[in-house]
Amino acid sequence: MKHELITTDRELEELCRALAGAERIAFDTEFVSEDTYRPQLCLVQVAAAGRLAVIDPLKVQNLQPFWAVLAEGGHETIVHAGRQEIEFSLAAIGRLPNRLFDVQIAAGMVGLEYPASYGSLVSKLLGLTPQKGETRTDWRRRPLSERQIEYALADVDHLGEMRDKLGQRLARLKRTAWFESEMADWLTSVQEAQNRERWRKVAGSSGLPPRGLALVREIWTWRESEASRRNCPVKRVLRDDLIVELARRRSTDPKQIRAIRGMERGDLARSIPELSAAIDRALKISDADCPRVVRTDNNSQLNLLGQFLSSALGSICRAAEVAPSIVGTASDVRELVAFTLAGKRGEPPLLAHGWRADVVGQVFEDLLEGKLSIRIRDPKSDQPLEFERAEVE
Repeated sequence: MKHELITTDRELEELCRALAGAERIAFDTEFVSEDTYRPQLCLVQVAAAGRLAVIDPLKVQNLQPFWAVLAEGGHETIVHAGRQEIEFSLAAIGRLPNRLFDVQIAAGMVGLEYPASYGSLVSKLLGLTPQKGETRTDWRRRPLSERQIEYALADVDHLGEMRDKLGQRLARLKRTAWFESEMADWLTSVQEAQNRERWRKVAGSSGLPPRGLALVREIWTWRESEASRRNCPVKRVLRDDLIVELARRRSTDPKQIRAIRGMERGDLARSIPELSAAIDRALKISDADCPRVVRTDNNSQLNLLGQFLSSALGSICRAAEVAPSIVGTASDVRELVAFTLAGKRGEPPLLAHGWRADVVGQVFEDLLEGKLSIRIRDPKSDQPLEFERAEVE
């Protein structure tokens, strides 16, 4: 496949001048994330203005012009599962690529599987069989073979055509506005992800009291800083289970910290004074500044209704030609049930507003109010459940 290999700043500047006039730019990246704090960008593939190009970030000194072109102008930017591409752009220039169209999200909103792999979408939308064989490539190694480059380019070569197919389906189903809303919400969530309480994802921390959570937060913050300084994955600095154990013991004594099984590793032993200081900071904050405990409602009635409606979610979504997994999870269903049973007080949950409310919100509300019933129409059918409107007496 004919392409350009961009290895110098001058070549990139020339490519960017051509991209500046493009109506749409499809791009993808190859990166390695196993050995560094942040994923290491190793390759950028671009399809635009009749050109296929591969940009080598390990040779090009300044990629800023490329990210700036993506963020400027009136073009549409096409990606597949583009979260990491967006994060690269935000890290480089603090801005999003212009008018993003993610084919994976669009596919879920027209009834295809979600999240669908690139190869699956190429097969289902275009009837083609993408090449395989380079999924385990270490993209940091040079030189790259022609086979590796062609494999990478295949990830952008069909994006424009798939976008057109999906755009037509969105228009036919009158879901273009739904898709635009979903893209806007998704991009906001990506941008806000860095500011969320990510420390709450530390495995095993959910049962801790407020002070224990404060300890987890402080130790997690130290771990992030240390991983960034060393440019290594966070769990190579300190495992989650050790964070939780340190939070449970609440000791600043270096000897007691060192006595914890798993803390004997050389680099951890050297970090004990810093860990002790982090624990001390957490122990000194006021009770009011400790994180609140996020409690899970174990109401048996709510759990039963949530399970029942979660089973119905798939049938509703398939009938509406939308992937169930893009609509919501079992947890989202439980939140909708709780919101409805509480008289719709408070902030509406995910399934109670926007296009999701159009797909499932009203159906679930009618089921909870007894206005709809469910019966098994044909247990061997792809759509075994049938919804019936209750007769008004």
